[in-house]
Amino acid sequence: MEHNMLTLDFWQDAVTYEGHTMPTGTLGCNALDISDEVLDTLDGLCAPLNRFMGTLQSGPPDARLLPAARECAIQILDALVAIPPFSYLDRDFYAKGIEDAFTPDGVKDFQAYTLALMTGGLNAETTAQHRRGILLGRLTPVLAQLGFSLREYKNEMTVFAEKLNGPEVERTPDGFATCFGEHFKPEQSGSWMDTTNISVQYVSAVLPEDETPRLIKRMHFVSFVGMLRADLFEGLGVGHAPRKCPICGRWFLTTNARHTKYCGGLAPGDKLGRTCRQIGNLRGREQRELADDHPLKLIYERRLNTINRSVSRGTLDRETAATMR
Repeated sequence: MEHNMLTLDFWQDAVTYEGHTMPTGTLGCNALDISDEVLDTLDGLCAPLNRFMGTLQSGPPDARLLPAARECAIQILDALVAIPPFSYLDRDFYAKGIEDAFTPDGVKDFQAYTLALMTGGLNAETTAQHRRGILLGRLTPVLAQLGFSLREYKNEMTVFAEKLNGPEVERTPDGFATCFGEHFKPEQSGSWMDTTNISVQYVSAVLPEDETPRLIKRMHFVSFVGMLRADLFEGLGVGHAPRKCPICGRWFLTTNARHTKYCGGLAPGDKLGRTCRQIGNLRGREQRELADDHPLKLIYERRLNTINRSVSRGTLDRETAATMR
């Protein structure tokens, strides 16, 4: 399994990303919890990369913008690996690639690769020679537009996830498909919701922690947003969907039709270190005990009625009745 930050392998109801296998939809669900503070940080770091990308695409690249772009690319990587779903990335591996690509030699390789591409002089040998330039050309737009695109993903997908979270939605593949059709109208075609520049392969591969080759669907993307969106939608197709925990407010993935209400993360502010699920179970039990039709409450009321009748008939003194109550 090679490192590739923009490739997903799908098999049955699981997805493999950077050597980690998890239920399909996990990555897209994790991205819903990216905080606005992180997005603001990314916006600031993306600005120098955008300026450098402008000269890289229009040519010739401005070498004076290269050091700031390289430093911001490293800082973006450091910010990403601290939060799911990007915490699966191998920081040292990609940091080395950034330091190798964002160099004057990387810029020269990019220009030579672009020229060979335009003149038809590209072959396997020249492609290998311009590896740093190809990497520079791929990394720059991905990182430069990351803050904006992640914010767009979160804004649009959170609205959709809230609808999926509604009590009227049946948490099955059929129910999710109905909700999807009601939310994403056909007239939205052509918007950022379209999946463009995606390649799909079917390959035989041995997944992590497995010994048997599987026929998997491997999808390559040009942006993180396209990758996250595909993972979320593939998850819906097998009955996986995000759900918001009412205790901590975080999104978590449900993988069956049961109406799981609480996530398994630590409950914020709980001094005993209990999970949201443990706190939720306690709250549920308290609510059930307060219900009018609780069996223990019915027994209690019947005993009180017996005591009151005995007092009114004179067969039980009031002091003993008070003790019994």
